[in-house]
Amino acid sequence: MPKHTEEKEITVGFIGNPNCGKTTLFNAFTGANLKVANWPGVTVERVEGSTTYKGRTIKLIDLPGIYSLASYSIEEKVSRKCIMQENIDVVVNVVDASSLERNLYLTLQLLEMGKPVILALNMMDIVEERGMEIDLHRLPEMLGGIPVVPVSARKRTGLDVLLHAVLHHYEEGVKDRVVHYEPELEAAISRTEENLKKYYGELVHSRWYAIKLLEQDEEIIQYYPKAAVAADINYEKQIIHQKYNYIDEIVEDTLFNKESKAQATDKVDKYLTHPVWGVPIFLGIMALVFFLTFTVGDFLKGYFEIALDWFSGAVSGLLIKLAVADWLQSLLVDGIIAGVGGILTFLPNIFILFLALAFLEDSGYMARVAYVMDGIMGMLGLSGKAFLPMVLGFGCTVPAVMATRALEKEKDRKRTILITPFMSCSARLPIYVLFADMFFGKYAMLAAYSLYLAGVLAAIGIALVINHFDRGKTEGTLLIELPEYKSPNARTIAIYVWEKVKDYLTKAGTTIFIASIILWFLLNFNLQGMTEHVADSFGAEIGKILEPVLRPAGLGMWQIGVALISGISAKEVVVSSFSVLFGIGNINSAAGMTELTGILESVGFTALNAYALMIFCLLYTPCAATIATIKKETHSWKWTLGMVLFQLVFAWLAAVLVYQIGGLFL
Repeated sequence: MPKHTEEKEITVGFIGNPNCGKTTLFNAFTGANLKVANWPGVTVERVEGSTTYKGRTIKLIDLPGIYSLASYSIEEKVSRKCIMQENIDVVVNVVDASSLERNLYLTLQLLEMGKPVILALNMMDIVEERGMEIDLHRLPEMLGGIPVVPVSARKRTGLDVLLHAVLHHYEEGVKDRVVHYEPELEAAISRTEENLKKYYGELVHSRWYAIKLLEQDEEIIQYYPKAAVAADINYEKQIIHQKYNYIDEIVEDTLFNKESKAQATDKVDKYLTHPVWGVPIFLGIMALVFFLTFTVGDFLKGYFEIALDWFSGAVSGLLIKLAVADWLQSLLVDGIIAGVGGILTFLPNIFILFLALAFLEDSGYMARVAYVMDGIMGMLGLSGKAFLPMVLGFGCTVPAVMATRALEKEKDRKRTILITPFMSCSARLPIYVLFADMFFGKYAMLAAYSLYLAGVLAAIGIALVINHFDRGKTEGTLLIELPEYKSPNARTIAIYVWEKVKDYLTKAGTTIFIASIILWFLLNFNLQGMTEHVADSFGAEIGKILEPVLRPAGLGMWQIGVALISGISAKEVVVSSFSVLFGIGNINSAAGMTELTGILESVGFTALNAYALMIFCLLYTPCAATIATIKKETHSWKWTLGMVLFQLVFAWLAAVLVYQIGGLFL
């Protein structure tokens, strides 16, 4: 086969089962900081990067983790389309070397496609720790002679060897097929291939198309309907059965000293995945997370408050010394520094929260949470996979909504998208911290934790109601590999936490910065120009329109109405809005909270009002970025706006019930 020119870029597709370390390997090559976690749906769309090896540019494409090249979920469709239709020169099939049986089914499917495939045996460090051995000479023989390269993405070993194999295999070309089925099935494949050639001419992947037609793959049948007449019998079970028979042969010949699972993992899982105790243990662990978020986070937050006080005072003094105009002083100090700075003081709480979540994810525990909740999701009429986006929603609603692509049915996706925003994302945490600290004292952590539980209960309640009126059967089930517990990887955790902190800082420097300026303008101007009295401003007029509507919920202050509107840009803006609305420079400091508490209490705003406000912020319209993502995923402005309106009404009703019922007892 002729050599390719040195200048040509080589395109490599990374594909593998969920939780095989594929994205970690991609990060190691490209320097990307993609999220890595122990459940499906983390990589929900293709991601591109590049590296170089011996002067050659290699373009890398990270594809969603899948178990097979079926066409049911969006993830499977994305991966299959990319591998089949795009100019992928080499396919790197990343497998978990400690779970060959599970991973090799996808490998055999890839080999049938007729493209150059390299097997990257990842997690070889775990194989060695268990005392297992893999025959690296016999394994490639049984896979048709394809390169088999042992690597460890976490320890970054074997990376150069893998790139060398990519370059060599690209130049060498495609190997012969591996799986030879029983005579009857081979005859059916040949007949279907002949039909494909008869009606559609020569096809590059004709054998693979023939096999998919025999499996009654609906998407392939739509492309080649004439060839499907010879595939009137569904051979799917036979094909799967014979593939797994061959996988058993491979494992028998190549894997030695096999251990089914680490004993320590089994012992821990007796409790953490227990059908009765699994959920209470999860709630207890999350309670500990919030205890750390408040105690350690508040301790560190104090230093941020001191720094903000100093900075605000220094800027104010400098502006006075320079005789800067009063309006500009107000904009800089009361608008921008008060708004953005107030949000930045919550950074320690955000950092502690994501650090704890990163430890839980990388240790392998969060996958157990999804497994434990599978039965509950089934009772709600949802696929067990629906809980995965909900868990992601505790971090950020945007990737959580995108993760619903792992669900096969559109109905399940829309139901999950509807309830996922009720999970308390990190953007709501500053609201909880501020008002819980101001009105609930030593019970602040419990008050904030109850809101996370309230969000989960609201999601469950809504799903139950929808399922009651729509009794369509949900066939989707949770298919997830429960990884062994392991010591969290410092680099993975650092990437995860830094990405979250960076997002928070970026939002403070963009969305919240702009929102603070707009809010300052609304509070300082009216039709006559700049006003000395906030009550005469544009903002006050807008808030006064909402005042009667919010009064039954105990939120009948025009300032609260304005803060809630601004919160649609980003939930953190609710806090910065209070800072600007009430002219408090460092709202999160002890002095700032005392001042705000005094102002609110003077008009009858109590702990009950504060809790109703937090409930409203928990449940009402998601942020603008989430709304845009929902529109993108559902392809419907009508459905998206209907969802926004529903959540707004639901939040109002919930806040009214909390305030009115609470008022009967307090």
